[in-house]
Amino acid sequence: MNSKLIIKRSPSNIAIVKYWGKHGNQLPNNPSISFTLTNCFTETKVSYNESDEQGMNFYFEGKENQAFKEKIQKYIQANDEHFSFLKGLHLDIESYNSFPHSSGIASSASSMSALILCLLEIKYKGGEIDLQEASYLSRLASGSAARSVYPIMTLWGETPSLSNSSNDYAIPIGEMINPVFKSYHDTILIVSSKEKSVSSRAGHSLMNNHPMAEKRYTSARKNTEDLLIILKQGDLEGFIKITEDEANQLHDLMASSTPSYTLKEPNTINIINEIIKFRKETCLPICYTLDAGPNVHLLYPDSCSDKVHVFIEEVLKNYCFNNKYIDDKVNNG
Repeated sequence: MNSKLIIKRSPSNIAIVKYWGKHGNQLPNNPSISFTLTNCFTETKVSYNESDEQGMNFYFEGKENQAFKEKIQKYIQANDEHFSFLKGLHLDIESYNSFPHSSGIASSASSMSALILCLLEIKYKGGEIDLQEASYLSRLASGSAARSVYPIMTLWGETPSLSNSSNDYAIPIGEMINPVFKSYHDTILIVSSKEKSVSSRAGHSLMNNHPMAEKRYTSARKNTEDLLIILKQGDLEGFIKITEDEANQLHDLMASSTPSYTLKEPNTINIINEIIKFRKETCLPICYTLDAGPNVHLLYPDSCSDKVHVFIEEVLKNYCFNNKYIDDKVNNG
């Protein structure tokens, strides 16, 4: 029987208010807000056919990957009530990233949401996919993946500011924000392309007994409510403060965990210092954020992109591994 082929791309996202700490079945301990990116994405191909030998093969960037295969099988088995439509099918899954895997860019967000979109395409037989369902199922696979199914900006987690917010799935907030934020660039300065020394999964678990956990969750909830107002108003100064405070809090939590650890490298600090210095000298509304890794995300509106790119080329890329950086921007759908 001929195989049917599905191809889906899903972008990564960069959280402004960070998700760090969870409970139950992939439920967040605080809400988070993220930009959806454009150039950092996962493309997944699923070919499937009816077969007595139900199962799957998994290939990551052209090579068979047993660890990823087992992770996906375990996920589908744990959530089999949502995937009954896969019974009697054999799947061949191929996946690749447009960016370095496990280096602090949310590869699980793009990879798992891309896979879920492929699987739901099988369910809906080419009809329109329910994105709320896609976000829900992506969240069960990887928390941050819940945010990658929508363009522009996304909120995941309950907040009093939005009655339709939920811990179960993310919601799009792109229509609520000032147009200036839709023009934002994210230049990702690659300090290291090595796999992280501590995975995000392990980092989340260290929040369970963290002495600063409750204070952190309270701060993140307030930052979420404040940021929703800032985004509507187009308040760039307010955006910079919350964005950098959140990045610093995330890495401070790692440093004060038991055992403590850091994912920053010396050039992470050097880049941050250069960004702060350049902002003071030029008064341009640039800022940094960090994901769970050493790489620095430089965020800035399109209006100052020419000047910022000169700064990147003349100063920042010298701190990057092999002078490498990725130019990305907000995904406007």
